[in-house]
Amino acid sequence: MSVLNIVLIIAACALITGLLIYYFAFGRKAIKQQKEQDEFIQDAKETIDMLVIDKKKMPLKDSGLPKIVLEQSPKRYHKRKFRIVKAKIGPRIFSLIADKAIFEDIPVKTNIRADVSGVYLTAFKPLKPLKGEAAEAAAARKKKKKKRN
Repeated sequence: MSVLNIVLIIAACALITGLLIYYFAFGRKAIKQQKEQDEFIQDAKETIDMLVIDKKKMPLKDSGLPKIVLEQSPKRYHKRKFRIVKAKIGPRIFSLIADKAIFEDIPVKTNIRADVSGVYLTAFKPLKPLKGEAAEAAAARKKKKKKRN
C-alpha cells in the first residue's frame, strides 16, 4: 500500500469517529429537548370543539397566525411551509398549526373535538362519524399506517 492510501484510510476513520461522537453527544441532547417540549405541550393542552374550515401547507408569514407568534419564531421558519388549519372556535376564526401525524386525517368542513396547546393542534376526534369520501380516505390512511408499522 502506498502512503497516500494509508493517509486516506486514517482520515476516513477519524471522520467516521468524529461523526459518531457528534451524533451521540448532540443527538441525545436533541432527544431530551424534544421530550421536554412534548411534556410541556401535554401539560398545556385543552380540549375544544371547532369547525374546520380549511387546511393547507403554507409559509408561516402567510398563515394568518398572530403577530406575536411570527415575532417569536426564528427567521428561518418564516419561509418554511407549515401545516395550517383554519378553524371556527365559537364566533371567531383561528389559524392553528397541526401536528404532522394528524394533518392528513383532519376532515374539512366538519365539527371536531380537538386537543389544542396554544396554537398547536395535537389530536382530534370527529363529533359525528365520517361519511362518504371522508370515511373512505380515513380508512385508506389507516391501512397505509398499519402497513408501514
